[in-house]
Amino acid sequence: MLNTLRRLLGRDAAQGRRPVEVIARPGQASLGGDDRVVDFRCNICGTRGSLPYAKFGREQWSCQGCKSTSRMRGIVHLVTMGLLGTDAPLSEIEPRKDLVGLGMSDWQGYAKRLAEKFDYLNTFYDHEPQMDITDPPPERFGTCDFIISTDVFEHVCTPVSRGFEGVRKLLKPGGLFVFSVPYNLEGATVEHFPEMHEFDIVDGANGKTLINRTKDGREQRFEGLVFHGGEGATLEMRVFSKQGVIDELTRAGFVDIEFFEGAHEASGVIFQEGWSRPLLARAPK
Repeated sequence: MLNTLRRLLGRDAAQGRRPVEVIARPGQASLGGDDRVVDFRCNICGTRGSLPYAKFGREQWSCQGCKSTSRMRGIVHLVTMGLLGTDAPLSEIEPRKDLVGLGMSDWQGYAKRLAEKFDYLNTFYDHEPQMDITDPPPERFGTCDFIISTDVFEHVCTPVSRGFEGVRKLLKPGGLFVFSVPYNLEGATVEHFPEMHEFDIVDGANGKTLINRTKDGREQRFEGLVFHGGEGATLEMRVFSKQGVIDELTRAGFVDIEFFEGAHEASGVIFQEGWSRPLLARAPK
């Protein structure tokens, strides 16, 4: 079960509303009330394990071998099924160096194994190998068979549509986008800084303060910032809604959008939550 879920509700900084943190505490029943013990084999490292159904969660590690979570195994499941039509562990898949993949700050637990099996490169926004997904290099357009982005796009600067368009440009026709972000099931995506243009984050009397200069020259100040990974780490720019994710993918030209519904118990991909599921989408052929 999750220890701490992503913050689910955004806030209008001008009115002083703060994100609301929703916590699933130990001892709460799973959504399905399922007390079974699940035998599974991790599709990342191949380790076999057994765990009560209620102990699986999006952000709680459940593999004794690689310490992967259901989200990480769900991402790998979508990659291998989408590319090869198999749910076999990465450790058992024959190398396919003809398939080109790109990661965006991917977890090293599966990034190193993907690099062994595919022509895969894990990239980062702030250090080499570097990739700004809102402005990808033209020489890489149409070169990727698959791209992975898990819990990154909530940090992409406004307008986030440029990030989705960047992924679309990098994929080959029919290429696979495996994606996740924290999202609400209802409502619209909430942008914390809708007029973001030129900004800086400084120390203020009440903690970190974001100072933004809009395109028309107005100064905006935002307090109560939300960082993932601790203060001063990665700033949360927005909280998506499920429909907002679908709309962004559709506007960027993606087709065949499928969320990970249900579970894949054989690989230990079990979510207690109905929200923030991984998905796959394809570039049109």
